[in-house]
Amino acid sequence: MTDPRPGYEDTLAPYACLPGQSRGRLVKEPETASRSCFQRDRDRVIHSSSFRRLKHKTQVFVYHEGDHFRTRLTHSLEVAQIARSICRTLSLNEDLGETLALAHDLGHPPFGHAGETVLNTCMANYDGFDHNAQAIRLLTSIEHRYASFDGLNLSWESLEGLAKHNGPLVDKAFDPSNPPAELAFGLRDFNAKYDLELHTYPSAEAQIAALADDIAYSGHDLDDGLRAGMFKIEELRKIPVIAQLTDEVRWTYPKASGDILIHELVRRLINRLIADLIVESRKRLQDLKPETVEDIRNADRPVIAFTDETGRAVKALKDFLFERMYKHYLVNRMTSKAKRVVTDLFNLYITEPEVLPTEWGQKASGPNTPETARVVADFIAGMTDRFAFREHTKLFDLSKVSL
Repeated sequence: MTDPRPGYEDTLAPYACLPGQSRGRLVKEPETASRSCFQRDRDRVIHSSSFRRLKHKTQVFVYHEGDHFRTRLTHSLEVAQIARSICRTLSLNEDLGETLALAHDLGHPPFGHAGETVLNTCMANYDGFDHNAQAIRLLTSIEHRYASFDGLNLSWESLEGLAKHNGPLVDKAFDPSNPPAELAFGLRDFNAKYDLELHTYPSAEAQIAALADDIAYSGHDLDDGLRAGMFKIEELRKIPVIAQLTDEVRWTYPKASGDILIHELVRRLINRLIADLIVESRKRLQDLKPETVEDIRNADRPVIAFTDETGRAVKALKDFLFERMYKHYLVNRMTSKAKRVVTDLFNLYITEPEVLPTEWGQKASGPNTPETARVVADFIAGMTDRFAFREHTKLFDLSKVSL
């Protein structure tokens, strides 16, 4: 069906994703009169168990290290706000952009990137683990909320955007029934059922969601790192855009200090990145002159991007955060602990699947098999940080009698 808001689709660019032109869902469903297919996708993500669990999953700081630091949930909400605003400015479908932003981190295991790294290591002999492919698995099979199908049965456009929001995953078209080996587990099997055209770029809305993620974590990880005292604003002055914005804030508000100075710097940085992206994206769209969303997909480069100068600035900021924040000894200590927790749990579950909760243990096929390994990976990936710690304590602390 078309968008239920009268005249809304007339406000969108011809190359936007229009609900009335959606390729539909894998399992056919009747449409509703009050919501478009992309609005329903967004609502299904918000009401999913996987989305709720993001509240207690690490962004950088583990949940108990402070109530004011970002979690995967608050990060996802911030990405959604940025994506929605950019989509609206560029006359694209903000419901689809919001859906993709809200769902982009669903596949992350506990303890952030450290958890993904160690889980992928544990799964090295069993087809590996990739958080993006895991998000597809969650949305197409692992979530159980509906009587008619497994997963959330999202529209083709939402699944396409999640699968390849960072760009094409393969060089050229292939037979979905015979996917290339480099595709991550989860994407391979689902794409055989529902071809997501992994050799093309995704929609402009998906490209926006991907860069909204970069904007959000560049600004907000900077915010968290400054507030945690891991580095000072003066140490960031080697990055020109930060130096310029800091001088701008101090010139405008000479008495600003502490939290106000940090907040003004971060909000101006986010605004600068968004404004730059809009200018460059408009230029690329004017150069391409797309008439349909298929023109976006078949372009030879992304249509949503930063200027080269700003792209270099974002990279410089990421490099700084990597060295001074993500490799900080306090983060390293928690990363080390997280690696031990995930490794211990994986090794125990795969050798003794009978200790898994009943609904998970019933899916296992015996110790040390590929099927059991995938069940274990799915179970661990769905854990929150605090659940993983509690499960580890129950299973490895012999002084704990109650399970």
